[in-house]
Amino acid sequence: MFYDNAKFDIEAGKGGDGAISFRREKFIPKGGPDGGDGGKGGDIYFVATNDINILFDFRNKNTFKAQNGQSGSSKDKTGKGGDDLELKIPVGTVVETIDENGAQNRREFLIDGEKVLMARGGNGGWGNSHFATSIKQTPHWAKRGLEGQNYHIKLQLMLIADVGMVGFPNAGKSSLLDAISNARPKIASYEFTTTEPLLGVVERKNYRFIVADIPGIIEGAHTGKGLGIEFLKHISRNKVLLYILDGTKDNVAQEIKMLEGELKSFNPELLNKNRILIINKLDLMDAKSVLKLKKKLPDSMFISTLTRENVDNLLDKIATLLS
Repeated sequence: MFYDNAKFDIEAGKGGDGAISFRREKFIPKGGPDGGDGGKGGDIYFVATNDINILFDFRNKNTFKAQNGQSGSSKDKTGKGGDDLELKIPVGTVVETIDENGAQNRREFLIDGEKVLMARGGNGGWGNSHFATSIKQTPHWAKRGLEGQNYHIKLQLMLIADVGMVGFPNAGKSSLLDAISNARPKIASYEFTTTEPLLGVVERKNYRFIVADIPGIIEGAHTGKGLGIEFLKHISRNKVLLYILDGTKDNVAQEIKMLEGELKSFNPELLNKNRILIINKLDLMDAKSVLKLKKKLPDSMFISTLTRENVDNLLDKIATLLS
């Protein structure tokens, strides 16, 4: 299953309490205060990595806590600081933090290895040795450690790919991905064979780029129908969109309008991206149908993922748009 969102809480470590202690050694029965400070609580960091591509590790846990700092002890010994906690997230994750007052902050993690402090651990409390004065030489109090920062977290993963393939079910997106890349998607002649986004790497002598196969969109996808609403967000970072349509259908031009309508309703900026209109299944079309569609859609490319006709030309055009 493709996990691309998660909600949970994070709690940085509490600082250790300061110690109340007095020096007690041979020949010094009434020494001064020697209570040590508490250790600092552990911090929480988010680290972006290309080693993972889903948010599975965050699905079944409500809270992630860093270690508390240890309390101080006698002989002015400072308590050990709490261990920091590093939470690894896929590159492309959007992190939203919400504090106890409802204030929100949003950050995108787009670089492999990017490490950001998300919750700071509490400082350790002072031991009683800090509070001795000429008037009060034996203070019987110390300072408690401070609580660490805590936040409610919302994660949303948006895949990072150069090219996104969009189209209605059974138009041939998975077949095209299989033909041009190292991905091996499930392929069958029924709707919604693809139920989660798939990434493939296209490598040729002169270029390399990543393609995302977005599950089939249907009319009304932006409102939650079908699978589209779950995955439309994943094309927001694509530089080029491939509109893939089944050339054997009678209403290809109408499907283009429907597809553009769904993208516009979800995010109007998607229509401003570079696009290539692809008419697939050329091997099943007769010459008359091809000529008719070419007149109606002069800017489209006709391909066959089965015979690979014009597929190399398509890849060259994509590479030109990406350069």
